[in-house]
Amino acid sequence: MSRNAAEGSKFGNEGNNVEEPNLGRMVVFLLLTSFAGLFAITPFRNSLIIHHRLTFPSGTATAHLINTMHTPQGARQTSKQVATLLKAFCGTVAWSIFQWFFAGGGDCGFRTLPTFGIMAYRLGFSFNFSMTNVGVGMFCPYKITVSMLAGSLISWGLVWPYIETKAGDWYPKSLDDDNISGINGYRVFIGISMILADGLLHMLSILIRTLYDMCKQQDNPQSMQQNAGGQQFYCLSAVIDRTTHSFDDRRRTQVFLRDRVPSMVPVIGYMVLSLISTVVIPHLYTQLRYHHVAFAYLIAPVFAFCNAYGNGITDMNIASTYGKIAILIFSSWVGLQDGGVVAGLAACAIIVSNVSTASDLMQDYKTGYITLTSPHTISISQIAGTALGCVINPVIFWAFFRVYNGGAHDDTNGIGPYAKVYRGIAMLGITENELPTHTMLFCKVFFALALSVSVLREVATCRSWRVRRYVPSTIAMAVAFFVPPTISIGMFVGSAAIYLWGRSDRDDMQLMSPAAACGLICGDGFGSLVSPMLTLVKATPPICIMFLSREVNDSLDAFMAAKATSS
Repeated sequence: MSRNAAEGSKFGNEGNNVEEPNLGRMVVFLLLTSFAGLFAITPFRNSLIIHHRLTFPSGTATAHLINTMHTPQGARQTSKQVATLLKAFCGTVAWSIFQWFFAGGGDCGFRTLPTFGIMAYRLGFSFNFSMTNVGVGMFCPYKITVSMLAGSLISWGLVWPYIETKAGDWYPKSLDDDNISGINGYRVFIGISMILADGLLHMLSILIRTLYDMCKQQDNPQSMQQNAGGQQFYCLSAVIDRTTHSFDDRRRTQVFLRDRVPSMVPVIGYMVLSLISTVVIPHLYTQLRYHHVAFAYLIAPVFAFCNAYGNGITDMNIASTYGKIAILIFSSWVGLQDGGVVAGLAACAIIVSNVSTASDLMQDYKTGYITLTSPHTISISQIAGTALGCVINPVIFWAFFRVYNGGAHDDTNGIGPYAKVYRGIAMLGITENELPTHTMLFCKVFFALALSVSVLREVATCRSWRVRRYVPSTIAMAVAFFVPPTISIGMFVGSAAIYLWGRSDRDDMQLMSPAAACGLICGDGFGSLVSPMLTLVKATPPICIMFLSREVNDSLDAFMAAKATSS
């Protein structure tokens, strides 16, 4: 929003399309927007965690890490799990350090290894040795990883290469990959349309089941009183409709459902926060009017649910993508003369705050579910952490903003490169430039296809058809439209490792695989700090290992030979 971020724009760089950051205003804005997402997703926690049994890989990894350190099943099992975790952790960190030595330049290192050949590598298909992706794949069900791989093959292997052949016809050539006017516009809107199709179907089905169960309880108050009085392993019929096979699952379900919150409490809380924000936010950013803020809070729960559902399946948080959609909607709605740039960016912040906090809360609920932690405790901790973040994060941002020349971005200062990207999206929304040709047609087609697949999966599940095992996950395929194929391939490798491990020793796999996956994820996260730490001490990788095609290698050899002869 700042004037420095607007530098270089032909228009929209002055007046009410520019808004300098203010520390107090940022704190108030975050306090209003961040808590709404917690209330928006709470009514769906039982359905997402218990009924759909979503994985939420990051939350599951954290929970297994905690349980490994505090397991009540004996010192021998604990020592084996801890040993497996430490081996995976240390091995991953050592591998990260080893890779650093061979990354002495652009496109150098093992992450650029063309695993499936040069042609596939040019399309993005390669295994980049990211142990985080492998660890997440070890947690995810086989259907999810296979669906993501299928989505990558369809999108990055077929759809995007075909659309790239239309460059200069459907969209301008030589655009950045992040430019919404280019091929990235197809990726964003097609993927969002598929996610919305599947998310809306699940959201409507959950609401219908909940209303049906409430009507049944009102018609049979005696059964309701018996349930309220307490019953061993009691489960709401609207929440869980499948048999839990183990004692651990039944116990976790009992603990998770014990701290019940009336359905209307989070609904009322969200409505109250929405009303307060509708009144206050237009005074913080005058470019947004009351009806703009009200509409943002009306659509935010839909986006929050869709993102939480997708995050629970694939561990991918695409809140920023929903924010980009909000920028386009609100910037075009408000218009250039009334400050559409700032309005779109402020609306983006509202949506991203709601969607991101909702997804984080569900990850924490999954951790609490596995560790037998009270959901009330999780909720209180999340509220406290969100309140601290609403104060600490703006202060940290303000310190960097003041130190680095007020957010200016030039050749010597690379702070905040995404500021111009998001502002460019807002400029796209308020100008006459349209989205790439046939974008809406592609969205309609893929929306219909995703909805058809989702309906088929629900019907097949309800009627116990055998084909239900082979119907892919729509959201998993949609996420693959956004992320590079290397992520899908890494997750598939993790699932393949689990499958082969289970074939050789199923009991050992079930006991040790969570610890091994945790070690891979945590080790890769710690290993990613190696390069920045070495950069701080001005160390550079001594070797560059690069993989080239035979033709390029022959040309390089000829060039080096000619240079050696001339010298």
